[in-house]
Amino acid sequence: MTRWIYIAVSLVLAFAAVLVAGCGGGGGIDVGGSTTVQPLAEKWAKAYEGVDVTVSGGGSSAGVKGVAEGILDIGAISRDLKSDETDEWPDLVPTIIAYDGVAIVVNPSNPNEITDLTIEEVRDIFAAGSSSTWTVVSREEGSGTRETFEKKVMGEEEISASAEFLPSNGAIKQKVAATSNAIGYISLGYVDDDVEAVSVDGVVCNTDNVRIGTYPISRALYYVTEGEPEGDVLDFIEFCLSTQGQQIVEEEGYISIQ
Repeated sequence: MTRWIYIAVSLVLAFAAVLVAGCGGGGGIDVGGSTTVQPLAEKWAKAYEGVDVTVSGGGSSAGVKGVAEGILDIGAISRDLKSDETDEWPDLVPTIIAYDGVAIVVNPSNPNEITDLTIEEVRDIFAAGSSSTWTVVSREEGSGTRETFEKKVMGEEEISASAEFLPSNGAIKQKVAATSNAIGYISLGYVDDDVEAVSVDGVVCNTDNVRIGTYPISRALYYVTEGEPEGDVLDFIEFCLSTQGQQIVEEEGYISIQ
């Protein structure tokens, strides 16, 4: 009798373990962070034939922190890792997944009739802030797109506090599309007919010019993991870097690493 009770208990425990494995974590991959990377990650997740992949936004800094604290399996960031992040979390491993340009965008019917600006003119507009001439729209703190813009455009200048600060590339695009005198900056992957990307220093923001390095406001996009990726996470990242995955990069308006 004791033997049969032992076998029955063992079977119950084994069945419970299967239920936990099926309902808990470990059956999927959580990706979060940069809103620049988010639409690309969503396309990858849909095309991937492995485990389920859940994608969320929140900004690059949220992606880094989420991975470091074990909330996310993969953090998506649209900037380089900061030194204070690597000091605090030395096991973070970045993998380049694509390249991108940061487009300076205006309303297609902007009354200023601007089609080209120098870096210095863009800097002056954002340092001065909103006025009767421009409604200046910027990303909020923690945005990788903003940090790239500040590094490559603003230099020692600060974006004026009178600018309107919005939480995502999509929100900036919507604001510029709805405001005739608005100017903002967004990922090249978000540019469509609703907004107009102006040339910077005479160079058009497009995939060819970002790829060859002539467009001045460009960057790498990353997936960040805690330690070297392995298991399902490694399989998904390898899919993103594959020929099929990088074709999706091109289809979405970003720049392939291949």
